[in-house]
Amino acid sequence: MLGASRGIPLPSIEKCWSIGIYEGLDPLALQPASGLDNPVLTAAHITDVPAFFVADPFMLRDGTDWHMFFEVYRSDIRRGEIGMASSPDGRRWTYRQIVLREPFHLSFPFVFAWGGAQYMIPETRGQQEVRLYRATTYPTTWTFERTLLTGAGFTDSSIVYFQGIWWLFTSFPGESTLAVFHADRPDGIWTPHARNPVLLNARDRSRSAGRVIVSGDRLIRLAQDNSGSYGRRVNAFEITALTPTTYAERPAGPTPLLHGTRHGWNVGGMHHVDAHEVTPGRWLACVDGFRKSLMVGYRRWPETSTER
Repeated sequence: MLGASRGIPLPSIEKCWSIGIYEGLDPLALQPASGLDNPVLTAAHITDVPAFFVADPFMLRDGTDWHMFFEVYRSDIRRGEIGMASSPDGRRWTYRQIVLREPFHLSFPFVFAWGGAQYMIPETRGQQEVRLYRATTYPTTWTFERTLLTGAGFTDSSIVYFQGIWWLFTSFPGESTLAVFHADRPDGIWTPHARNPVLLNARDRSRSAGRVIVSGDRLIRLAQDNSGSYGRRVNAFEITALTPTTYAERPAGPTPLLHGTRHGWNVGGMHHVDAHEVTPGRWLACVDGFRKSLMVGYRRWPETSTER
């Protein structure tokens, strides 16, 4: 750290994330999409800011068009901002622009539609908050709406509507726990689950790896397996009991669901999935993966960054 302390950028080998598209007949049986050259988005596609990686993708379909939102980790200021790409079919993507930046680190831009509007809950762990944003001009302009939770380093928060209740899943304190909250509406008052944290000291299954999937009457939670090292693979769990006072889940599908390959863009590992049923029995998902790459700059990552 001597060079960094003197303001001299130093080269280091870091995890460089990229984004790919997978598909399958089931969200628990995903494979690289046929006819595509993954990754479909990399740091090289970012044209408006200097970027070292792109990660944590989430998609929304708007009629026949798709929009994807993801972390763009800037190599100049060492901080995440939220970028956006568009696609006519969910397969071929064109990067458009940064759509949300703050004076603090942003990642994991969970997006959803509700009440005729689009909303985003990006991770703002460094601010000790879960913050809700609303699209004022979708998909390019987002405005802070309100703070949903405060007072802790909430990590990778996402919500889902299931059986008449809105549920919020997040990790705190620390990424080895899972806490659940419930509310009548996503911009309402979130009440802690009676058993929080519902998972404790579970580095292989607590931290979210994307959107909670509603598949028929099943609720599938995707979780990062960070045992050994960060970002290794994704595991899937079926939630079998979910009320304000009960919680239970069991492994679902293959273990792991996704993992690094022997070569290529995701050789080091995978840690995120956002799966959507595009037609009955056909699923499309955006995923991310990493390989090690040279970064020239300060070795010290910001305290709010979790993409180590």
